[in-house]
Amino acid sequence: MSAALRILIPTDGSAPALRAAQHVLDLAARGLSLEVHLLNVQSAVRGLAASLVRHEDIEGYHRDEGMKALDGARRLVEAAGLTPHLHVGVGDPGETVVAFAQRLHCDHIVMGTRGHGAMAGLLLGSVARAVVGEATVPVTLLR
Repeated sequence: MSAALRILIPTDGSAPALRAAQHVLDLAARGLSLEVHLLNVQSAVRGLAASLVRHEDIEGYHRDEGMKALDGARRLVEAAGLTPHLHVGVGDPGETVVAFAQRLHCDHIVMGTRGHGAMAGLLLGSVARAVVGEATVPVTLLR
């Protein structure tokens, strides 16, 4: 039997992110052996707030908020009979997703998109655009 395909699903708890998780579970239901990694990326606390709050409290806040954001996808994956690996990162979302994919030796990244048009993507920037541009593994984007 071949090794399980390691898939990273970045999630923020949104409907597009849950669709990405469901897409991966559909692959598992077809018999594909998978190792599922769920990742939430939290924004770093900076400036005055970072200097006034203990580092341990900031870490706890990131961990708690990240786990809340992972909860919906975690429940979907567990309901499908798989045990997800849960990760919370802090930093720039695109860079952090790519770094986790490399660190975890993932074979594929599957992520939802907000469905912004080309102009909105240019104006707002795009985590998906950053991940596609920097990832060294295939990336599947789902609307």
